[in-house]
Amino acid sequence: MAQLVLIRHGESQWNLENRFTGWVDVPLTPKGEQEARDAGKKLKSFQFDCAFTSVLMRAKETLRLVLEEIGQTTIPIEENKALNERMYGELQGLNKTETAQKYGDQQVKIWRRSFDVPPPGGESLKDTAERVLPYYENRIRPALLGDKTVLIVAHGNSLRSLVMQLEQLSKEAVLELNIPTGAPLWYELATSGEVTDHRYL
Repeated sequence: MAQLVLIRHGESQWNLENRFTGWVDVPLTPKGEQEARDAGKKLKSFQFDCAFTSVLMRAKETLRLVLEEIGQTTIPIEENKALNERMYGELQGLNKTETAQKYGDQQVKIWRRSFDVPPPGGESLKDTAERVLPYYENRIRPALLGDKTVLIVAHGNSLRSLVMQLEQLSKEAVLELNIPTGAPLWYELATSGEVTDHRYL
Protein backbone atom coordinates (compact mmCIF):
# COMPACT_ATOMS: atom_id res chain seq x y z
CA MET A 1 0.00 0.00 0.00
CA ALA A 2 1.17 3.49 -0.76
CA GLN A 3 1.53 5.94 2.11
CA LEU A 4 1.20 9.71 2.03
CA VAL A 5 2.06 12.07 4.87
CA LEU A 6 0.95 15.72 4.81
CA ILE A 7 2.48 18.32 7.11
CA ARG A 8 1.51 21.96 7.39
CA HIS A 9 4.65 24.00 8.07
CA GLY A 10 5.51 24.93 11.65
CA GLU A 11 4.42 28.23 13.12
CA SER A 12 5.66 31.17 11.02
CA GLN A 13 6.42 34.69 12.20
CA TRP A 14 3.12 35.93 10.77
CA ASN A 15 1.16 33.03 12.27
CA LEU A 16 2.53 34.29 15.59
CA GLU A 17 1.57 37.88 14.75
CA ASN A 18 -1.91 36.77 13.59
CA ARG A 19 -1.41 38.20 10.09
CA PHE A 20 -2.66 36.99 6.71
CA THR A 21 0.49 35.58 5.14
CA GLY A 22 -0.35 34.12 1.73
CA TRP A 23 2.63 34.32 -0.62
CA VAL A 24 4.72 36.60 1.61
CA ASP A 25 7.91 34.66 2.34
CA VAL A 26 8.21 34.79 6.12
CA PRO A 27 10.43 32.53 8.28
CA LEU A 28 9.53 30.04 10.97
CA THR A 29 9.52 31.09 14.60
CA PRO A 30 11.62 29.11 17.11
CA LYS A 31 8.35 27.38 18.10
CA GLY A 32 7.76 26.54 14.43
CA GLU A 33 11.23 25.03 14.15
CA GLN A 34 10.49 22.89 17.21
CA GLU A 35 7.13 21.83 15.74
CA ALA A 36 8.99 20.63 12.64
CA ARG A 37 11.45 18.61 14.74
CA ASP A 38 8.58 17.16 16.77
CA ALA A 39 6.84 16.15 13.54
CA GLY A 40 10.04 14.40 12.51
CA LYS A 41 10.11 12.47 15.79
CA LYS A 42 6.65 11.06 14.91
CA LEU A 43 7.94 9.88 11.52
CA LYS A 44 10.98 7.88 12.66
CA SER A 45 9.41 4.62 11.47
CA PHE A 46 8.79 5.89 7.92
CA GLN A 47 11.16 5.48 5.00
CA PHE A 48 10.20 8.13 2.46
CA ASP A 49 10.90 7.69 -1.23
CA CYS A 50 10.45 11.36 -2.14
CA ALA A 51 9.12 14.68 -0.85
CA PHE A 52 7.26 17.65 -2.30
CA THR A 53 7.02 21.18 -0.99
CA SER A 54 6.22 24.75 -1.99
CA VAL A 55 8.77 27.41 -2.91
CA LEU A 56 8.14 29.36 0.31
CA MET A 57 10.80 29.24 3.02
CA ARG A 58 8.49 28.28 5.90
CA ALA A 59 7.53 25.04 4.14
CA LYS A 60 11.02 24.30 2.81
CA GLU A 61 12.58 24.86 6.23
CA THR A 62 9.97 22.63 7.91
CA LEU A 63 10.77 19.88 5.40
CA ARG A 64 14.51 20.29 5.97
CA LEU A 65 14.12 19.98 9.75
CA VAL A 66 11.82 16.95 9.45
CA LEU A 67 14.24 15.14 7.15
CA GLU A 68 17.18 16.00 9.40
CA GLU A 69 15.31 14.59 12.38
CA ILE A 70 14.66 11.27 10.61
CA GLY A 71 18.06 11.11 8.89
CA GLN A 72 16.67 11.11 5.35
CA THR A 73 18.13 14.32 3.91
CA THR A 74 19.18 12.72 0.60
CA ILE A 75 15.73 11.73 -0.72
CA PRO A 76 14.54 13.46 -3.93
CA ILE A 77 12.73 16.75 -3.18
CA GLU A 78 10.58 18.66 -5.65
CA GLU A 79 9.65 22.28 -4.97
CA ASN A 80 6.77 23.85 -6.88
CA LYS A 81 4.73 27.03 -6.47
CA ALA A 82 1.60 24.94 -7.17
CA LEU A 83 1.84 23.94 -3.49
CA ASN A 84 2.18 27.54 -2.27
CA GLU A 85 -0.24 28.92 0.28
CA ARG A 86 -3.38 30.55 -1.01
CA MET A 87 -2.73 34.09 -2.27
CA TYR A 88 -4.55 36.46 0.11
CA GLY A 89 -4.33 39.54 -2.11
CA GLU A 90 -5.05 42.83 -0.36
CA LEU A 91 -5.33 41.07 3.02
CA GLN A 92 -1.69 39.93 3.02
CA GLY A 93 0.16 41.42 5.98
CA LEU A 94 -3.01 42.60 7.72
CA ASN A 95 -3.80 41.54 11.29
CA LYS A 96 -6.72 39.10 11.27
CA THR A 97 -8.41 40.61 14.33
CA GLU A 98 -8.18 44.15 12.97
CA THR A 99 -9.46 42.97 9.57
CA ALA A 100 -12.47 41.36 11.29
CA GLN A 101 -13.17 44.60 13.13
CA LYS A 102 -13.05 46.49 9.84
CA TYR A 103 -15.06 44.14 7.61
CA GLY A 104 -16.99 42.09 10.19
CA ASP A 105 -16.37 38.61 11.53
CA GLN A 106 -18.73 36.96 9.06
CA GLN A 107 -17.13 38.53 5.97
CA VAL A 108 -13.65 37.56 7.12
CA LYS A 109 -14.81 34.01 7.85
CA ILE A 110 -16.23 33.81 4.33
CA TRP A 111 -12.92 35.01 2.86
CA ARG A 112 -10.93 32.59 5.02
CA ARG A 113 -13.11 29.50 4.96
CA SER A 114 -15.52 29.56 2.02
CA PHE A 115 -14.77 27.44 -1.02
CA ASP A 116 -15.25 29.91 -3.84
CA VAL A 117 -15.25 33.48 -2.46
CA PRO A 118 -11.81 35.13 -2.86
CA PRO A 119 -10.56 38.00 -0.71
CA PRO A 120 -9.96 41.23 -2.66
CA GLY A 121 -7.19 40.62 -5.19
CA GLY A 122 -6.56 37.09 -3.93
CA GLU A 123 -7.47 33.44 -4.43
CA SER A 124 -10.41 31.45 -3.14
CA LEU A 125 -9.90 27.86 -1.96
CA LYS A 126 -11.37 26.82 -5.32
CA ASP A 127 -8.67 28.84 -7.11
CA THR A 128 -6.00 27.24 -4.91
CA ALA A 129 -7.37 23.76 -5.64
CA GLU A 130 -7.21 24.48 -9.37
CA ARG A 131 -3.40 24.61 -9.14
CA VAL A 132 -2.82 22.09 -6.32
CA LEU A 133 -4.93 19.22 -7.68
CA PRO A 134 -3.50 19.07 -11.24
CA TYR A 135 -0.01 19.11 -9.74
CA TYR A 136 -1.01 16.29 -7.38
CA GLU A 137 -2.47 14.26 -10.26
CA ASN A 138 0.51 14.82 -12.56
CA ARG A 139 3.47 14.67 -10.18
CA ILE A 140 2.51 13.13 -6.82
CA ARG A 141 -0.20 10.56 -7.55
CA PRO A 142 2.00 8.63 -10.02
CA ALA A 143 4.52 8.05 -7.22
CA LEU A 144 1.74 6.85 -4.93
CA LEU A 145 0.41 4.50 -7.61
CA GLY A 146 3.90 3.00 -7.64
CA ASP A 147 3.48 2.11 -3.95
CA LYS A 148 5.87 4.82 -2.85
CA THR A 149 5.89 6.52 0.56
CA VAL A 150 5.53 10.25 -0.09
CA LEU A 151 5.88 13.33 2.15
CA ILE A 152 4.26 16.68 1.32
CA VAL A 153 5.08 19.76 3.39
CA ALA A 154 2.94 22.72 2.41
CA HIS A 155 0.42 25.22 3.79
CA GLY A 156 -2.96 25.37 5.49
CA ASN A 157 -4.99 26.11 2.37
CA SER A 158 -3.01 24.18 -0.23
CA LEU A 159 -3.35 21.15 2.06
CA ARG A 160 -7.04 21.86 2.74
CA SER A 161 -7.73 21.68 -0.99
CA LEU A 162 -5.86 18.38 -1.22
CA VAL A 163 -7.56 16.89 1.86
CA MET A 164 -10.92 17.91 0.40
CA GLN A 165 -10.11 15.75 -2.64
CA LEU A 166 -8.55 12.83 -0.73
CA GLU A 167 -11.40 12.58 1.78
CA GLN A 168 -14.14 13.58 -0.69
CA LEU A 169 -15.31 16.42 1.55
CA SER A 170 -18.21 18.65 0.56
CA LYS A 171 -17.83 22.42 0.12
CA GLU A 172 -19.69 22.76 3.44
CA ALA A 173 -17.46 20.31 5.31
CA VAL A 174 -14.25 21.98 4.11
CA LEU A 175 -15.44 25.25 5.70
CA GLU A 176 -14.73 23.79 9.15
CA LEU A 177 -11.53 21.98 8.20
CA ASN A 178 -8.50 23.30 10.06
CA ILE A 179 -5.09 21.69 9.63
CA PRO A 180 -2.80 22.41 12.60
CA THR A 181 0.84 23.41 12.14
CA GLY A 182 3.44 20.67 12.42
CA ALA A 183 0.98 17.77 12.82
CA PRO A 184 1.66 14.85 10.43
CA LEU A 185 -1.52 13.64 8.71
CA TRP A 186 -1.08 10.08 7.43
CA TYR A 187 -2.96 8.41 4.57
CA GLU A 188 -2.89 4.86 3.29
CA LEU A 189 -3.91 4.48 -0.35
CA ALA A 190 -5.00 1.49 -2.39
CA THR A 191 -3.44 0.72 -5.78
CA SER A 192 -6.38 2.61 -7.32
CA GLY A 193 -5.28 5.76 -5.50
CA GLU A 194 -8.31 5.73 -3.19
CA VAL A 195 -7.77 6.45 0.52
CA THR A 196 -8.26 3.35 2.68
CA ASP A 197 -7.24 4.81 6.06
CA HIS A 198 -6.07 8.12 7.51
CA ARG A 199 -5.30 9.74 10.84
CA TYR A 200 -3.10 12.30 12.56
CA LEU A 201 0.07 10.72 13.95
